[in-house]
Amino acid sequence: MLEGPRVVDGALDRGARLDAIYLGSGAMRAFAPLVQRAVATGARVAELKEGVLEKLGTTRTPQPVLAVASITPRSLDDLATRGTLLVTVDLGDPGNLGTIIRSAEAAGTAGVVACGNSVDLYNPKVVRSSAGAMFGTATFGTVVVEQGDPMATLEELGRRGWRRLGASADGGEPYDEVDLVDACALVVGNEARGLGPELDDCLDGSVTIPLNPPAESLNVAMAATVVCFEAARQRRAAGVAP
Repeated sequence: MLEGPRVVDGALDRGARLDAIYLGSGAMRAFAPLVQRAVATGARVAELKEGVLEKLGTTRTPQPVLAVASITPRSLDDLATRGTLLVTVDLGDPGNLGTIIRSAEAAGTAGVVACGNSVDLYNPKVVRSSAGAMFGTATFGTVVVEQGDPMATLEELGRRGWRRLGASADGGEPYDEVDLVDACALVVGNEARGLGPELDDCLDGSVTIPLNPPAESLNVAMAATVVCFEAARQRRAAGVAP
């Protein structure tokens, strides 16, 4: 479910196919261009009576446009074979996962792989926080893949030639001193626990963002954003396309 005209517009920008679009009072006229774009994809249009939108949306004050999009499952085979990947393990907050997907796309990251006991990738808040970025494709945007067991996922990425670097609050190599240009998978963990020791054998190293005291850590979405943009800076400096 896509909530709000901005998210619906963002999904359409990335080629998402809408099954239906639901409009609150006055939305047909106020968002006419957006409705036309949705109809062009074959979406069914439904104008809702007053009060119905509030029962469908997940926010306290829902915006007057909701849509339902078809899910296109993607696998590791849909990922590029070079560039930077971002792997999330056991993320619990949908806002964090959506923000990570949005930041990864903005930084030109090749893909986001969500695995482990994580929040549902299609949670409405994840979709909303991604601002449409989760509908990216290999040719336009960032591919988002959902996987199961983190160990199996990381082992498979290793077999495919990805260098796997775990994000750590301390003890890792400074993030701006690590080569992040090509075939590098950055791995971030749970908001409270980080990455568990059981994944150590599935990692090729670790990176840390040095912080000024008394700060001890960054929010996981902020940390992922910082490292993704450092990878983008290194790619630009090396003359490598995202």
